[in-house]
Amino acid sequence: MSVTPPSPVPAFSPDTVLASVVDRLRAAGCVFAEDEAALLLAEFGADPEALAAPVTRRAAGEPLEHVLGWAEFAGQRLRVGPGVFVPRRRTEFLAECAARLAPSPAVAVDLCCGAGAVGAALLAALDRVEVHASDLDPRAVAYARRNLGAAAGVYEGDLYAPLPARLRGQVDVLVANAPYVPSDAVALLPTEARVHEPTLALDGGADGLGVLRRVAAGAGEWLAPGGSLLVESSERQRASLLAELTAVGLVPRVASCPEREATVLIAERRPA
Repeated sequence: MSVTPPSPVPAFSPDTVLASVVDRLRAAGCVFAEDEAALLLAEFGADPEALAAPVTRRAAGEPLEHVLGWAEFAGQRLRVGPGVFVPRRRTEFLAECAARLAPSPAVAVDLCCGAGAVGAALLAALDRVEVHASDLDPRAVAYARRNLGAAAGVYEGDLYAPLPARLRGQVDVLVANAPYVPSDAVALLPTEARVHEPTLALDGGADGLGVLRRVAAGAGEWLAPGGSLLVESSERQRASLLAELTAVGLVPRVASCPEREATVLIAERRPA
């Protein structure tokens, strides 16, 4: 009588692999090692060979979102990759403010769009919205086109320059998640940002307001009467940026979300 030999016991189990990944990430200084390990296993499986490369990348300091290939923003998964700015959770507040201000129907423009996070949030939140987005970085534009698809116009170029001329004076909400880190502070950013994200998306010039000044200066030409420009700012820069917005004829106010440490300046073009 023949006896069927028992099936071989695998050399690993999901639990032991998870524990090993947690230990490695924790040793590399990842504060949320348990959560990150769970996401890596969910994305790549529990096979140690399949996990080897992504875990090594994360332990070396590459942003988790670049390793996973996606970032969560406003309830959506957006495709991101190496060399692309990772949308921040605090910027969800910027998108929420824009959605609340948008009429129906609305024309919305997302400047410095990166991977298209704000534009995607507006498309999800609003029933009748025409979204346009632009960015100077061709890698960001490629990801924005993937994330927004045919639902939005995505253009490569400097701020307003690539936008369709027909949008002049027609934009209801103009959102700019522009870089606002002072140049001499970029070197102080966490390694994830400083090494793995484009400097173009971080460096705002000597006082951090170089790009935002240009956004403010051009906003009046593109906003519809009663339309609003929304920009993210640090608390330290708020007074200076309020003065810049006032100087170009806009009427600014401040919105804050302490839970997300987010400050948004909303500047309205006076109705005709």
